[in-house]
Amino acid sequence: MEKIRKRDGRIVAFDSAKITLAIQKAILAVREKNGDLTSKISCQVVEALEDKFKDRIPGVEDVQDIVEEIIIRNGCAKVAKAYILYRQKRTDVREAKKLLGVEKDELKLSIDAIRVLERKSLLKDEKGNIIETPAGMVKRVAKAVASVDKRYGGDVKKTEEEFYRMMAGLEFLPNTPTLMNAGTDLGQLSSCFVLPVEDSLKSIFGALTNMSLIHQSGGGTGFSFSKLRPRGDIVMSTKGVTSGPVSFMRIFDQATEVIKQGGKRRGANMGILRVDHPDIIEFIISKGNEGFLDNFNISVGVTDEFMKAVEEDREYNLINPRTGKSTGKLKARDVFDLIVIMSWRTGDPGMVFLDEINRKHPISHVGIIESTNPCGEIPLLPYESCNLGSINLSKMVRDGEIDWEKLRKTTRLCVHFLDNVIDANRYPLKEIDRITKNNRKIGLCVMGFAEMCTILAIPYDSEEAIKTAEKLMKFIRDESVKKSVELGEKRGSFPNFKSSMWANDYKAMRNATVNTVAPTGTISIIANTSSGIEPIFALSFVRNVMGTQLLEVNPVFEKIAKERGFYSTDLLIEISKTGSIKNIPKIPEDIKRVFVTSLDIAPEWHVRMQAAFQKYVDNAVAKTVNLPANATLEDVRKIYVMAYKLKCKGITVYRYGSKTKQVLVIAGLRKDKEEGIVADSEFSGDCITEECPLGGV
Repeated sequence: MEKIRKRDGRIVAFDSAKITLAIQKAILAVREKNGDLTSKISCQVVEALEDKFKDRIPGVEDVQDIVEEIIIRNGCAKVAKAYILYRQKRTDVREAKKLLGVEKDELKLSIDAIRVLERKSLLKDEKGNIIETPAGMVKRVAKAVASVDKRYGGDVKKTEEEFYRMMAGLEFLPNTPTLMNAGTDLGQLSSCFVLPVEDSLKSIFGALTNMSLIHQSGGGTGFSFSKLRPRGDIVMSTKGVTSGPVSFMRIFDQATEVIKQGGKRRGANMGILRVDHPDIIEFIISKGNEGFLDNFNISVGVTDEFMKAVEEDREYNLINPRTGKSTGKLKARDVFDLIVIMSWRTGDPGMVFLDEINRKHPISHVGIIESTNPCGEIPLLPYESCNLGSINLSKMVRDGEIDWEKLRKTTRLCVHFLDNVIDANRYPLKEIDRITKNNRKIGLCVMGFAEMCTILAIPYDSEEAIKTAEKLMKFIRDESVKKSVELGEKRGSFPNFKSSMWANDYKAMRNATVNTVAPTGTISIIANTSSGIEPIFALSFVRNVMGTQLLEVNPVFEKIAKERGFYSTDLLIEISKTGSIKNIPKIPEDIKRVFVTSLDIAPEWHVRMQAAFQKYVDNAVAKTVNLPANATLEDVRKIYVMAYKLKCKGITVYRYGSKTKQVLVIAGLRKDKEEGIVADSEFSGDCITEECPLGGV
């Protein structure tokens, strides 16, 4: 047997090793005694093919039919069932991809990944027809970003090949705007922007216009509304009174609703108000009515002075930003308690620790940071932008250990990639172009941390996981800095380098910031791994894709379940009722300990993990502390206090069910209305509310 016909009609060389591997997987899946069974069946299959197809070339389906027949003939019923189920699963995946218009998938992506790419990133013609494959998209991005090397005397072809290989292997993916727009006429590649809002109608509506341009190009925006005079304050030109920051936020929210980011990405905003603004109470309770400010995440800009007043149970001053004078006092604990209550009720507001952010800002001489991007992981100066990308940590493991050398090479190549994006980018405003290139901030992130932990058999809520997180992020940070120094020496430092914190330790530095941790939403779906540094939310659940319900299972758990002999479809359905395995008796205790899910984990472990990464991140860490429905106000209070004391730069909580609109809900799983977890087609495992933007990456 020399040739075989692929499903797409291509004639390729016949490889019996693939048959052997498929049979071996089926045997391992049911823990059948192997011995020489694999080679015996494989030889019989080859003999049968040579006998049946003497004068013609068999197709893939012909080969698989004979494999089934030979396995059954050898009396291996369980193995045959495992092989048939696997074959059917692959058929279902192929058929689903056809429905999505993808006949050929060189990257072997999941159905969810194809669906996300089809909606957000693959190029389309004027009629909306897809005109590129996922592999074509990767080639487009690699070519556009690598082309920057030409201006610095680099080997463009080599760089393009390295970028392509890294992305095609799903070892790294850039933020969605880069996947969408690289190599296109639009060319806007950044995910994160912060726009200033000064205390004038000209500034307010100018910011609104600029936001619209950014959203249309696929970016997300952050605003501080702290400079706007409070409700009821006098307007000198008309002798009237102002309506306050929250009323203007409504206008930004409605504009976002209309724009919908060019139809590819839902509008995403961060709204921040300082805790000492006179309208702070109105701001804190603003999202109490569901549907109000739906296109905003909101966070209170908290100061050290306020947190000290909370601890000492005393009052603090409210300051009118127009006059700089006190307009009254509030009891700090009362305000803090109100933040806790509203966060418990609605998931908003979060808290942003402004003094901690500015203490650690490496270019503090340039200006004060007042806001962040929509998910909080990138604190930015007015008009700054930042491009992000994430290393897939689940791909950085070999033989049960972290592959440090692969991680080193990947980190260095990622910094090279993200620095190139700054130059390849076409910015929507000249102000953004100028300050972005003056500071050259990048945000190299990670995703798949929870999945890496399961591969390493490390429970997420353990001291070992915390130590692993610190060691991992320190390594990535150190290698990122080394590469940025090298690029600075070769290409030149960022223009504001000389007065920066970096100048105390290095002679050159290409980028003012290098690392962050984002909620990786879209790209973690593409990479088929866990989001950011979030724990796994559910080990098995049902996902709605184009009106069809598909049962999904965590691939690492599925592999181990098969190897340990407790895998079954009925088990997956049972797990999908809650997403957790902690109360399923048939699963071994050591597996239960490793495969903990988000709602299994005590709140303090969420915060400790965020702090562990923040220790070695120069931007910030976006992480949602997902809480069960029965979480208490005291749980939320402890989380916020703990985050401040552990020097996080911000914190967000979400109590399950506190919003009616969620991308993951408990709902009917089958016709008998048995309960189970049902997820939206774009649920990525981090934020489960529909309002959570995919603005991180």
